[in-house]
Amino acid sequence: MMLEVVFQWSDLLNPEFYIQHGGLWLFLFIVFAETGLFAGFFLPGDSLLFVAGIYSNELASELINLNNDVLNLLMVCLFVIGAGILGNTVGYWFGAASGPYLFNRPDTFFFKKKHLFTARDFYEKHGGGAIVFARFLPIIRTFAPIIAGIVRMEKSKFGLYNIIGCIAWVLSMMFAGHYLYKFFLSQYGFDLKERLEYIVLGIVLVTTAPVLIRIVRKK
Repeated sequence: MMLEVVFQWSDLLNPEFYIQHGGLWLFLFIVFAETGLFAGFFLPGDSLLFVAGIYSNELASELINLNNDVLNLLMVCLFVIGAGILGNTVGYWFGAASGPYLFNRPDTFFFKKKHLFTARDFYEKHGGGAIVFARFLPIIRTFAPIIAGIVRMEKSKFGLYNIIGCIAWVLSMMFAGHYLYKFFLSQYGFDLKERLEYIVLGIVLVTTAPVLIRIVRKK
């Protein structure tokens, strides 16, 4: 007798839900969508990578199980890095396509053209760092490549920092999940899979804190 899985909308914010019910390919699509699709800002990013590091062997088995813990992790990381780079690139091209329209659009109550010029000046000075560090900030990582395209950030510069940021983001999060899980299990007999909800909440708080502090300080 098969048990039916009862879907709840809160599951969309639960990274383990995607891993267990969608596997590798849904995981890769989410990584792509969070940075490549405008509507992907609500999807879990950092916490999803952390959880994927814990389940890296299971995810790797959907392709080919290399029978090596490290190789399985690296193989999954390569696919995730590819999805992340592609997502940012699509976001950039979407922004570049809509940029001319926005710069020619008249001001409205919700839209002020001066903010585009401010963003352009910012990206000219700090664009590389913005693309790299945006990877670690929820919501911002969705819009950073789009804005880079809108303000016409240099393509080669964007491409370079897109790759650097994605590699740093994926490796740090997935390696942390994978090896912290093994460490706590071997040293203390503590299974992180049984307390993932608290871990995910902690990751969300840590990654969103800088954004919230900036908003409070009005910077």
